Amino acid sequence: MPVDPIRGHRADDRLGLILTGGGARAAYQAGVLDGVASILGDGGWPRSRNPFQVICGTSAGAINAAALAAGCDRFDQAIGRIVSVWSGIRAHQVYRTDPGGALANAAHWLAALTMGWVVHSRPRSLFDTTPLSVLLGEMIDFERLTGVLDGGHLQSLAISVSSYTSGLHVTYYQSREPVAPWARTQRLACPTRIGLQHLLASSAIPFVFPAVPLVLDGRHEFFGDGSMRQTAPISPAIHLGADRVLVIGAGQLRQGAPDDDRSGSQYAYPSLAQVAGHAMASIFLDGLATDIERLQRVNRTLALLPQEARRVSGLRPVRVLVIAPSQRLDALAIGRIRALPRTVRTMLRMIGATDRRGAGLASYLLFEHVYTQRLLALGRVDALARRDEVLEFFGMTRPRDDAAGRASETPLPTRAPPLAVGLDTV
Repeated sequence: MPVDPIRGHRADDRLGLILTGGGARAAYQAGVLDGVASILGDGGWPRSRNPFQVICGTSAGAINAAALAAGCDRFDQAIGRIVSVWSGIRAHQVYRTDPGGALANAAHWLAALTMGWVVHSRPRSLFDTTPLSVLLGEMIDFERLTGVLDGGHLQSLAISVSSYTSGLHVTYYQSREPVAPWARTQRLACPTRIGLQHLLASSAIPFVFPAVPLVLDGRHEFFGDGSMRQTAPISPAIHLGADRVLVIGAGQLRQGAPDDDRSGSQYAYPSLAQVAGHAMASIFLDGLATDIERLQRVNRTLALLPQEARRVSGLRPVRVLVIAPSQRLDALAIGRIRALPRTVRTMLRMIGATDRRGAGLASYLLFEHVYTQRLLALGRVDALARRDEVLEFFGMTRPRDDAAGRASETPLPTRAPPLAVGLDTV
């Protein structure tokens, strides 16, 4: 099998990128990508060349994924554009913050909950995300996506969503070559032409942003955030042929309360915002941690099988490197909530999302550059701190083996780690 002169491993190895969900926290992913690109460039990788053949995104990560995919024929420029958007983003570019679009929308929601018998129209969400459509239209040229696929700069792009109508978790994908759809329990994949609606649906945080209609098997269904019911976040990249997968998270895989304070107000009855923040963490983080552990077990099992038994099993080892925040992103949000428009702060204050305990929920909605710039910087620092692992993962240095001659494996931590976890497939 030929060897890529730059990567140092098999030329037909497919590298996958998975960008998970997290609302405004997705700015961290842009910082990590910027750091990874810098590491590869300094190591001799052509800066304009896209190293990922498969790109998968969920929720706000779907926006980053589509933006990168559509411009991946100029990898460095694509990352530069993504970083630029997150560096200057304001909340009013994502959802309406004017009194008519924010407070009136919230009042409508509250009235429907308390006096539903006099409210003739049902509220769709807490926020109106009409501005997000404009931002995505400026940020992503969907017409270029087909061109970069046809030109061989990318093999596949996948965007995951969750159907409120049927309860299914659906991965829509667009590939250079035909890939047979797959189906598992409560989840399936469908080939399509990725567009604006898929990103709006995937990033529609439940209750907060409105559901979006998409076509599934010839019928219209309403879809929301792809992180919901996503039991196997790494699966789409593997189905699309990835042999190595870089996962960039938007939250620590193990976390407790901010700063792990176990005294005083931390044991007060939880506010609505605190409960919502806990639910968000479950939606955005738990599936990824579970899937990594599952993949780790499969890789260990395959390492014990002889080559013929591996072939018969139909399974293959997949190497995964995970880069996730070294600091708590909700803790970083606490001092920056005041940057939100007054209308939004008023809404968040009503449900307890402007204090320390409710900062988890606020961190998903804090689309303000004073926060996202901090996440960009943290992402870049976290990536650069993993320089050796990144170079090894991309095959630009020789792998470090253990005494048995197999690549070592780092288990998931039981507490919030100072650095993100990295898994080496045996």
